[in-house]
Amino acid sequence: MPTRVKTATRVRERVKEDDPLPLYKVIMHNDEVTTMDFVVEVLRTVFFRDKDTAEALMMQIHNEGSGVVGVYDYDIALSKVFKVKQMADEQHFPLKLTVEKV
Repeated sequence: MPTRVKTATRVRERVKEDDPLPLYKVIMHNDEVTTMDFVVEVLRTVFFRDKDTAEALMMQIHNEGSGVVGVYDYDIALSKVFKVKQMADEQHFPLKLTVEKV
């Protein structure tokens, strides 16, 4: 009998370990230097937005100062921020992205 209780406990513990990973928002911030065309390019190539969605999101970021461009697990969120930083640095833009837990 004690063996069954132990097995049941192990199964419950394993299910708890398999809980989904927390998600993180990638937030893009407006600045006065980065061009709107570059922001749309980033939204299309890194965040896989279609042209109309990318343009609408770019305008939201421009008007409101920032906007959520995607929600991912932590590693993917960081890799997207890193990729955008590389692209922005190559073009000498100060584009800033941050990551926040959902």
